[in-house]
Amino acid sequence: MRAAAFGLLGLLAACGPALAQDAEQKSDDPNVAGGSSGGSLGQLLSRGYEIKAAVQNGTRYIVFVQKDQSAYACEFVSLTKSRCGSIN
Repeated sequence: MRAAAFGLLGLLAACGPALAQDAEQKSDDPNVAGGSSGGSLGQLLSRGYEIKAAVQNGTRYIVFVQKDQSAYACEFVSLTKSRCGSIN
């Protein structure tokens, strides 16, 4: 399970710029990519947030990112969409 989390981190690091390209996507759900809650993981990475941890939650992954004193938890809805919310 730990290897899967590190594999996901490697995938995210490699795909960060590609995910950031989806920053213009809009959704009716405020918690899904492009919403007002925090946006997508790609948007947060493009704003300078760093991945601090990733954990498996059932069949999905939760990725924790931080920049200075601001932190978000992002859940992968699908391979290309994530929903993020502030945790502080």
